[in-house]
Amino acid sequence: DSLDELAELVTTSGGIVVGEGTQKLESPNPGTYVGSGKAEEFAVMCRGQDVDTIVFDDELSGAQVRNLERIFDCRVIDRTALILLIFSQRARTREGKLQVELAQLEYILPRLTRFWTHLSRQRGGLGAIGGEGESQLEADRRKTQERIDKIREELEDVRRQRTTQRAGRQRHQWPLASVVGYTNAGKSTLLNALTGAAVVAEDKLFATLDPTTRRLRLPTNQNVLLSDTVGFIRKLPHGLVEAFKATLEEVVESDLLLHVVDSSHPQAVAQI
Repeated sequence: DSLDELAELVTTSGGIVVGEGTQKLESPNPGTYVGSGKAEEFAVMCRGQDVDTIVFDDELSGAQVRNLERIFDCRVIDRTALILLIFSQRARTREGKLQVELAQLEYILPRLTRFWTHLSRQRGGLGAIGGEGESQLEADRRKTQERIDKIREELEDVRRQRTTQRAGRQRHQWPLASVVGYTNAGKSTLLNALTGAAVVAEDKLFATLDPTTRRLRLPTNQNVLLSDTVGFIRKLPHGLVEAFKATLEEVVESDLLLHVVDSSHPQAVAQI
C-alpha cells in the first residue's frame, strides 16, 4: 500500500513509474539501505529501462544516497525529498513558499556533504586535511543556517498576521470550521460545493497547500467560516509538520473539524 502511494506521489510530481522492487531485511543496511547485492540487481534493471531517478519509500541518510547514486549512476531520492518536491511545485502564496523552503533547507542541512564531493581536498603543511572542499562546505552550511533563521523570522510575522486576522473574524463571532483529512480525500471539492469557492481540486495528492477560508451561510441563516487545509499522508516528514505550523494553526484554532474520508478507498480505515 505504501509503495502504491509512493507511485501516486511520483505521478503527482510529474514522473513516470516504470517499475518497483522490495527486499525483506532484518534491518536496513547502514551503507546502502537495501543489501548491496540487491542494489546492484536493481541497478541492472534500471539501466535496461533508461531510468533517471530512483525513489526510496523511507528516509535515507546522506551517506546512503551517495553510495546508492554511485551504484545506480543516477539520481536517488527518498519519500521525504519527493513530498518536498511536490510541495515546492504547489506552493502559491508567499507563506506557502516560505514554509516549503524552510522544510527543504532543514532537510538539506545535514546532507550538505554530498553536494560537494566534486571539490578537491588539499593536504595542509603538517599533514592536516584542508582545502576549498571544507571551506566551501562550511560556507554553505552557514548560509543555509542563516537562511533558515531568516525564514523563521518571516514566518513568525505571518503567524502574527494570522492571529490578527483570526481576532478580526472572531469579532463577527462566526464559528470557524476546518475541513481536514487524508490527502486527495475530497476536501477542496467539498469546500467548493458548499461555498462556491474556486479552490483548485484535482485527483492528485497534495493539490491544496495554502489554506483557503470562505464564508458559508447555513440554512438557519447563521454564518460559518470554512477553511480548507493541507492533507495528511502516512510517513509525513516531521520537518514538514514543523514548517507548516502557521498553516496548521488554522486547524488548532477551529471550533469544528469536519473530517472528510474517501470511503471508496481500500485503506479508508487506516487513513482515518
